[in-house]
Amino acid sequence: MSSSERHEALWRWVPRGLEPSDFALRRDFLLGHVAAGDRVLDVGCGEGLFASELARSGARVVGIDVAEEPLERARERDPELELRRVQDGGEWDLPDASFDVVWAGEVIEHVADTAAWLSEVRRVLRSGGSLLVSTPAHGRLRLLALTLSRRAFAAHFDPLGDHLRFYDRETLSRLVVQFGFERVEVRRAGGPPWSRRLLLLSAIRSRF
Repeated sequence: MSSSERHEALWRWVPRGLEPSDFALRRDFLLGHVAAGDRVLDVGCGEGLFASELARSGARVVGIDVAEEPLERARERDPELELRRVQDGGEWDLPDASFDVVWAGEVIEHVADTAAWLSEVRRVLRSGGSLLVSTPAHGRLRLLALTLSRRAFAAHFDPLGDHLRFYDRETLSRLVVQFGFERVEVRRAGGPPWSRRLLLLSAIRSRF
């Protein structure tokens, strides 16, 4: 099965209209970093719920995904959205430095070639533009909790699962710095204080 077929198959198992996890929390984080008139790229836009929220806030949004199934659902739900399918692991058919903001919500953990993906993010983002990311948190307390249950550990790190990368605050921050981003801020969010579920990252594309 090709990666494209795998992505389509995964989406066919996802119920239509399912609200993304921690939707309100991630939406508020996103909208807090976007101004009316900003051109925003929603990477891995899925059914387009975040793209619709951005459009309603006055942003100019383009949503991209590697699967056609979620894009078809997004078009049915919000025909005004500008949506495009891109190749998994390939270059995006988008101009250099054409966006003020790139948003990737629960995407980076699924990416096989992280270096190529971040290179594309940097390419399409203008100098001084913002990168916004959410991804599951894997800090020491989360990992400790998983090690206490063999079943939970095996399920979480299933080698056939679609999560390929696992980040904590330090590894995520260090990664984006290596690809030319600065003023990096990563905070934990969601869940109880001792076991946050999410990492929320904001960073600025360096000018050189």
